[in-house]
Formats: sequence, structure tokens, C-alpha cells
Amino acid sequence: MSNLHNRLQSAISSADSIILGKNRQIRLALACVLARGHLLIEDLPGVGKTTLAHTLAQLLGLQFSRVQFTSDLLPADIIGTSIYDRERAGFRFVPGPVFAQLVLADEINRATPKTQSALLEAMEERQVTADGETRRLPEPFFVIATQNPSHQIGTFALPESQLDRFLMRIELGYPDRDAERALLSGGNPRERLASIAPALDASDIAPLQVAAAAIHAAPPLIDYVQALVAATRHDPAYAHGLSPRAALALLAAARAWAFIDGRNAVLPEDVQAVFASVAAHRLRKVQGGGHAGPDDIAALIQRIALP
Repeated sequence: MSNLHNRLQSAISSADSIILGKNRQIRLALACVLARGHLLIEDLPGVGKTTLAHTLAQLLGLQFSRVQFTSDLLPADIIGTSIYDRERAGFRFVPGPVFAQLVLADEINRATPKTQSALLEAMEERQVTADGETRRLPEPFFVIATQNPSHQIGTFALPESQLDRFLMRIELGYPDRDAERALLSGGNPRERLASIAPALDASDIAPLQVAAAAIHAAPPLIDYVQALVAATRHDPAYAHGLSPRAALALLAAARAWAFIDGRNAVLPEDVQAVFASVAAHRLRKVQGGGHAGPDDIAALIQRIALP
């Protein structure tokens, strides 16, 4: 396992050379993979959302497919469809782009809610049902969805049930001055990515996920997670608090974060490191209808005493 962990660190270093100045977001994305979750990246066009998805697929050795979400996209365009085969005198199922190990749902909120919901079964059950038959998706299976800010023209808000399927939501933001200078001097990141060899392969992901899930969480740490979750449920600022599924996601993400850092036990700092990414998109404010922001998450953390 030490060899696999070293190769995971190598993947992080290689990703840092492509997505400049975004080490935290890269680590969060990898923690999401190790926690067997799905990732939503929300930000303005042009800040590197799609490049991050390509980078992860390349470095982790995963089969990659991309779906460009548009207003006229249909569920069958994602899942697949049956066509009549004259030679066999019957219908044959043609798998859609969802049958890949890493699926990039690009600009997911430009599609209608009906099309967005086509991913629900795939993300939750890791299977799809078409023409009355259930088909398993490949392992590992990981969805990265990107979305533009909801105030932009031509976007549809993701329904709550869809948002809850994403273990994490992150933002990339603009690079700092030094990172942008290096980006401008270093050429196209996509060209650099093409020359980087994978640090892992698909068969390595399952052992890493098992190892991350085995990271010890002491009873006081579980108490801390429960206290954070309970605080969201009793806060009148939010329409509803974090669900039990969100609590499980928080603990799984914290375990993965600790594993990436090379620890064999979860610390409160690990929970705090992933809390905003796991919780913010699940907490809708009563006033204004928006989701919890960085200041809201910081206030929640400050209210709960450390174990």
C-alpha cells in the first residue's frame, strides 16, 4: 500500500504542474474519488474545470468520456439506445457515454431537469435501466459535472435530489498572480497534459478506496461529525439540515483526506478541511434561496467545540 500511496502523491504533483495554484482543489477531487463519490465543479467558464477532469482521467488511468450538456440533449443521449439490427433480426443496445470510468458532464445545468435526472440512477446505483433491462456500469465509476453560475443565461438549476448525489462541490476560482504568470509562460495546459504518463491505473483505484475507508475514526471524532450535522438541522437559517447520507459523505471524505495526508486516523482538522465542499451545496438558505457560503460554513465550524 505504501507504493500505491507514493504513486497517489505523484499523481498530485503531476496535477499541480497542469492545474497551477490549485493544490487544495486537486486534493479535494482525489478525496472525492477515494470516497467513492461524485464531484460538482461550479465556476465561470475558462478557469480550468474541464482541464481538471481530463487531468484526473489521464493521471488515474481511467477510461474517459465527455457529454456536452445542451438544452436539446435527451436522456437516451447519455444512457444509450436500442437500434434494430437487421442481421440479428432484433434490437441491439448501443451504450451511451455514461458507460465509462470517468464521465465528464460538462455544463450540466444547461440541460433540462429531465435530462439531468438521467444521471440519478447511474450516480447512486452505478447502473442504468434501459428497455426494462438493468446494466452495470464499469468500476470504478466517477462523475465530474461542471456547471456555470446559475445567474448566467440559459441555465437550469439542479434539483435538490441531483445535488445530493454529488459528494462534493468545489470552485476553482481565478489563479493568483504567480500561478497565472506561470500559466501564461508555460503554454497550453492541454499540451502539457498529453506528455504526462499516468501515475496510477484503473485497477489501483479499488485498493486505494478500501484503504481510505479503513482509516480509523475514534468515537469523539464521530461525536464531532454528529455535532456539526446537528447544528445544520437546528439552524433556522436553512430550509433543512444535512441528511444522514450527507453525514456519511462527510465522514468518508474526511477519511480520504486523512489517507491522502498519510495518517491512519481522522483528525477534526480533516473534517473541517472537507466540510465546506460536502455541506455547502446541501444547505439552502431560507432567505434568498441560495446555498451556504464560505462565511456560513466558517460560522458553523466555530460554533462546535473540538473533541
